[in-house]
Amino acid sequence: MTSFAIRRLAEADFDAVAEVHARSFTRQGHSKEWIRCNAQAFPRTRFYVAEDGGAILGYVLWTEKSGFRENAVLELEQIAVVAERRRQGIGEALILESLPDVVAQLADRGAMLTAVLVTTRTDNGAQRLYRKTLGAEVEATVAGLYSSDEVVMVARNPLRFNNTPNAHARKSGARRLA
Repeated sequence: MTSFAIRRLAEADFDAVAEVHARSFTRQGHSKEWIRCNAQAFPRTRFYVAEDGGAILGYVLWTEKSGFRENAVLELEQIAVVAERRRQGIGEALILESLPDVVAQLADRGAMLTAVLVTTRTDNGAQRLYRKTLGAEVEATVAGLYSSDEVVMVARNPLRFNNTPNAHARKSGARRLA
């Protein structure tokens, strides 16, 4: 079993996360600027990283949509895992271990999570991950949006799929957020 930790992004992580971004999203550019500007948009955006022995294995970026509302809608805007560590439960852990922390932050300001949006290419196998971890389902397809056709997925009760974080952490080797 491989061990890794899921934690909030720190400024010292920016360069390593930008490298993961650049290697994972080759059609996108200016990775350092993308990571830095999104990280500085807290609390609208929230970054979490997967780390093993000081090495950043991946990240997830949550973005709050349409203002700060009582009934919050998040977008799982981006998730990436380094190629050599994919299919080891890291993406699943990033979602399942970070989402409760985001929900707690929302609750601190009197808000509750009502839905999660995800957009991804129609041919992206990660759709299975979004169904499994969030209960997201395809709601629409948008032709030619970025580099291809994209699906819009919506999880209308995402916490229902996040009810056994300790079991998940034992299975994947992930350590819970502090």
